[in-house]
Amino acid sequence: MESVFGLVGKDFAIVAADSSAVHSILVHKTNEDKVMILDSHKLMGASGETGDRAQFTEYIQKNVALYQFRNGIPLTTAAAANFTRGELATALRKNPYMVNIIMAGYDKDIGPCLYFIDYIASLHKLDKAAFGYGSYFALSMMDRHYRKDMIVEEAIDLVDKIIMEIRSRLVVAPPNFVIKIVDKDGAREYAWRESIKDASVPAV
Repeated sequence: MESVFGLVGKDFAIVAADSSAVHSILVHKTNEDKVMILDSHKLMGASGETGDRAQFTEYIQKNVALYQFRNGIPLTTAAAANFTRGELATALRKNPYMVNIIMAGYDKDIGPCLYFIDYIASLHKLDKAAFGYGSYFALSMMDRHYRKDMIVEEAIDLVDKIIMEIRSRLVVAPPNFVIKIVDKDGAREYAWRESIKDASVPAV
């Protein structure tokens, strides 16, 4: 029951995701971070098959870093999104990745932006986006409450409302979420919203 969503505010972008690692009817862990920091000013939230998600997001992260290392300048968010779409499109005709991505970034001359990239390699620049079963509630909540000129506190309040809606409405709802933000000061973790914690294993 994955849930990944994001939105663009006045001078920032936010990506939030559940943190459950699930296979079939089993929950393996509840602190899986599904929002990767690509570089100093980019975030990538991903949903999909666990192996594909982990492998593909790391592949994109390393190639974005390689480009900056070779050329001395970072990719823009639009360029990173188009590179990601191209890699998904290439894989689609060979060995497809079952991964859906929300990429957010902040570019000095452009400001914040957010891109929706699905597993069949379609790419759209949006103000708000969501994937997974939680998207039914995330999109309707954002349609009702989202504004382009939201400040950080208003956006976090909306994110919290979406998380509460997902927890109360989904029959098998993820308990924990991670929220990350990107703005002129860079990409960083903002907060975790946890209702349960993984039990620690005692040392023998």
